[in-house]
Amino acid sequence: MPQVSIIVPILNEAAVIGRTLQCLKALDPPATEILLVDGGSTDSTIEIATAYAATMPEGGKVTILTAARGRAVQMNDGARVATGELLCFLHADTVVPKDLITLINQTLAQPQVVCGGFISLMKGAHATRWGISLQNYLKTYYGALFSRPYLFLFKGFRVLFGDQAIFCQKQSFWDCGGFDTRLPIMEDADLCLRIVKYGKIQLVNRTVQSSDRRLVKWGSLKATIVYHSIGWLWIMGIPATFLKRFYEDIR
Repeated sequence: MPQVSIIVPILNEAAVIGRTLQCLKALDPPATEILLVDGGSTDSTIEIATAYAATMPEGGKVTILTAARGRAVQMNDGARVATGELLCFLHADTVVPKDLITLINQTLAQPQVVCGGFISLMKGAHATRWGISLQNYLKTYYGALFSRPYLFLFKGFRVLFGDQAIFCQKQSFWDCGGFDTRLPIMEDADLCLRIVKYGKIQLVNRTVQSSDRRLVKWGSLKATIVYHSIGWLWIMGIPATFLKRFYEDIR
């Protein structure tokens, strides 16, 4: 079975990183390695991560790296030192199924499939945000159809976002240039546009759970407007550097 490296960009994630690492600790089979790439945390993120690293079972090695701030930069830096043939890019607030490694291997073992992701459920302590989750699920398809209809219909193009736990073949990742470090957001959708040249992108029919903390801070109405607006404007060709002003940090 090909080895899988999980890369997690982190920045002031003390509120969520413990839960994510606890989930990764329970993976069966375990990941080859978990690479936490810190962009300069000033809270207790590193202390929490270090404590969990010391308790990981054999085969679940955790390495903490430092990098310049920026999700694309951090993920590329993690990919450079990854030893696995397969890469999984995971947000610090996303919880994955216990059989994640098996699912990744099964998906990428299919001929012509080079990249994939999961159905993301936005979930909080008291509720699952079904409406937003459905919108995000549909964006995987309509975002691809409206932005690049030919690629969608004939090349297996799908638009995946970071909270879908994107995974891919390491060779294809670097062949297409990795994440574009000039992009402050939409680096995940941009990667899909380039990696589809090397094979199909598949949405796995399993779920991962991401925190609804952005929705809690913004409120349902604002979150819906922002998510839809950024998605459609990106499809229309508006630069991600402009769109970032509407997608402020929530930590």
